[in-house]
Amino acid sequence: MTRGNQRELAGQKNMKKESNSGKGKRSLQLPRKQSDAEIMQQKQKKANEKKEEPK
Repeated sequence: MTRGNQRELAGQKNMKKESNSGKGKRSLQLPRKQSDAEIMQQKQKKANEKKEEPK
């Protein structure tokens, strides 16, 4: 029974830890996706401008 109690206590501790940190790792992914999207848009814009230049 001791082992079951350890799991339960560890689960409670982990839930408390996650609730204090906000949404966990997902909260960090959103700004990263936005910044990556902006970088890709800038790269695409440069590529389009390069294509439009007369040779």
